[in-house]
Amino acid sequence: MKTYKYRPVLFFALAYLCTWVFWLPAIFIKGNAGAALMMVGLIMPAIVSTLFILCSGSDLLKKDLKVKLVGLYKVRWGNVGLAILQFAGIVAASILLSLCFGQSLDQFSLTEDFSFTGVGIGTAFVTITLAAILEEVGWKGYCEDSIGAYMNWFWESMIFGVIWSLWHLPLIFIEGTYHAGLMVNPLFVVNFFVSAVPMGFIITWVYLVSDRSILACIIYHFVVNFLQEKIAMTPETKCVETIVVTVVAAILVITNKDMFFETRHVGKLLETRYEKQ
Repeated sequence: MKTYKYRPVLFFALAYLCTWVFWLPAIFIKGNAGAALMMVGLIMPAIVSTLFILCSGSDLLKKDLKVKLVGLYKVRWGNVGLAILQFAGIVAASILLSLCFGQSLDQFSLTEDFSFTGVGIGTAFVTITLAAILEEVGWKGYCEDSIGAYMNWFWESMIFGVIWSLWHLPLIFIEGTYHAGLMVNPLFVVNFFVSAVPMGFIITWVYLVSDRSILACIIYHFVVNFLQEKIAMTPETKCVETIVVTVVAAILVITNKDMFFETRHVGKLLETRYEKQ
C-alpha cells in the first residue's frame, strides 16, 4: 500500500485562511451576524481537516479518522480520568499559589455566568462544548499527525502549540469573546498565547496515551474549557496557572521520554499504527 504523504503547510495555510476570512469581518459586525461568522470560522479547521482526508486517496487515512472518531474501545478511560484530575490539580495549585500574590481563596467558588457577553448561559455552554468538539476534530483529525509524521512528538507539540495559539489571534478583537476581555491588560493577552504552548504538550500526551483518540481529547478539552470558565480564577491567577501548566508539561515530557522523543513512527505514522492489525 502506498504511503500517504501529509501536507502540513498547505493544511495550516488553508485552516488559517478559511477561519480568519470569517473572524476578521466579525471584528466589525456586531450582534447575531457577528456571532454567526464566529461560529462558521470555528468550524473551518474541522471542515478543512475532513476534506483533506476524504480527498487524500488513502484508504488507510480514512480508516484512521473513523477509528479515532468512533473507536470507543481504543480510549483508555483511566488515562482520560487521570488527565482530568491532573488539570483539576493544576487549577487548585494555581489558586493556592496565587495567595502569595494577594489573591483570594474565594476563587475556589463557581462563577455565576460565563465570560461571554451578550449570550445566555445555555448558549455559552453550547459554545464551549462545540469549541471542544470542532477544534479537536480539526486539530487531531489531520493537523497534529501531519506534523508528527515528520518529527518526534516533542517538537510536534512545540510547533502545534504555537500554531494553535496564534490561530486564536482575531478573537481578541471581537467584542464579547473571552479573548477580548483579556485586553484590559496586555499581560493577560500575552499569557493566553504563551499558555497554549505547554498546554499543547499536555493535550498531545492525552492524545497519545489514548491511542490517538479524538474522543479522549474532546472530553479533556471540554473539561479544561469548563473549569477555565466556571472556576472563579482571576486573570492574575491564570498567569500563575501558566507557570504550573509549564511545570506539569515538563514533568510529562521527562517521565514519558520514549513517547515524546521516539522517531519510529516518522515517515510511516499510519503504517506503524496498523501494521499489526
